[in-house]
Amino acid sequence: MRSNKIKQMWKEGKPVTLGWISIANSFSAEVMARQGFDALCIDLQHGTTGMSDLVSMLQAVSQTDTTPVVRVPWNDPAMIMKALDFGAYAIIVPLVSSAEDAAKAVAACRYPPTGMRSSGPVRAVHYGGADYVAKADEEIIIMAMIETKEGLANLDAICATPGLDALYIGPADLSFALGLTPRADNTDPLHLATCDKVREAAHRHGKKACMHCMSAAFAAGAIKRGFDLVMLTSDLNSMVAGARRQLDDLKAALT
Repeated sequence: MRSNKIKQMWKEGKPVTLGWISIANSFSAEVMARQGFDALCIDLQHGTTGMSDLVSMLQAVSQTDTTPVVRVPWNDPAMIMKALDFGAYAIIVPLVSSAEDAAKAVAACRYPPTGMRSSGPVRAVHYGGADYVAKADEEIIIMAMIETKEGLANLDAICATPGLDALYIGPADLSFALGLTPRADNTDPLHLATCDKVREAAHRHGKKACMHCMSAAFAAGAIKRGFDLVMLTSDLNSMVAGARRQLDDLKAALT
């Protein structure tokens, strides 16, 4: 089976860079995949992508050695299994608030007897390899998003869930949980301390800690603080930032 680059890098003690795809377009997904990210996440929760777009998006990413990741919209076993069958090599599950939530997500990603995943990797077997079913449990990564008051209260129990690979911080919803206004790259002391608490709990239980960032500076800081994966930027944000920079440069040149 094709190896999971994220797992390989973690074994080597290297931090992983993750790009984010919010736009439902296979060409823009392919362009993002060719920029050098270690992994790319197709966002089904808040992005414009739907399940009908997912196969072509995964095909676009899979032309490169970038690892395909999918954030599902909910902790729904049917949705998780479908994304895996289409070829996702990592699944991000939002709003995980308890050990039961985490166990449910893990079970959907693992074949029996470990989990409850149904056998039918219609595309995954062609992308992953003929021995996909036998080895998928070793390669597929499952990340639980910590972003609710309940999730923070149950942090150690979630981390102790067998088969869970990583915790992924959702900073915007985490801000809601802390009584703060969501904003990109939140440097509020309470927010930063809570993120560090999540990272410490993950590492204490042998899990990886992942941070959703919006800038290179904040991502670099997260890596220096010990995070194992950082989301750096999205297709949408990069497009907006690039267009604004060119317009600002033009206005400055004409002043």
